[in-house]
Amino acid sequence: MQLIIKRFIDIMVALVGILLCSPVYLIISVLIKLTSKGTVFFCQDRLGKDARVFRLYKFRTMVPGAINIGSGLSVGEGDSRITPVGALLRKTSLDELPQLFNVLKGDISLVGPRPTVPQHLEYYGPFERRRLEMRPGITGLAMVNGRGSIPWSKRIEYDVQYIENFSLWLDLKILLRTAIVVLKQEGVYYDYDKYGPPFDLVKPDKNKND
Repeated sequence: MQLIIKRFIDIMVALVGILLCSPVYLIISVLIKLTSKGTVFFCQDRLGKDARVFRLYKFRTMVPGAINIGSGLSVGEGDSRITPVGALLRKTSLDELPQLFNVLKGDISLVGPRPTVPQHLEYYGPFERRRLEMRPGITGLAMVNGRGSIPWSKRIEYDVQYIENFSLWLDLKILLRTAIVVLKQEGVYYDYDKYGPPFDLVKPDKNKND
């Protein structure tokens, strides 16, 4: 029943959010086009519930083809691939606004594990795969406990913790904490000095008996 209510809330909030934010969509789109070459939106394949692949929408914050240059998927503070407008969008999380359309489509939820890229799946063992048991979310437990500053293994721990303790009350608390984190602009970029390499997952040994 909680999952049914959660989906109903997702649809209502997404519809209202898209309508209210339509002027913001327009302003951001114009700023991106005026200040950098390339498309307004960044679209990328991500993994949803049960490892279903879907297209995630975001406002583009980096130069075209950024994923193929520099540090790839990893983005640190001062990354030269980030556009001036993109830096502001990342700090305020406004680049995530187009994901309300993903919520409306049912690809993701407002709250849940962050959707990962398909190429990470080969590094997942039984524990890591648990984060695929629920729809991913725009925000989640990992978002309010480090945001983008923590390594992948830590994010997955928070994702699994969320799934094991899911409730609508927990969703509400995460949404409220998300607002605080965004306003404080905490954890926008990965903390290399504290955690080392961001992608610290190890490919599981298929020949090893559990």
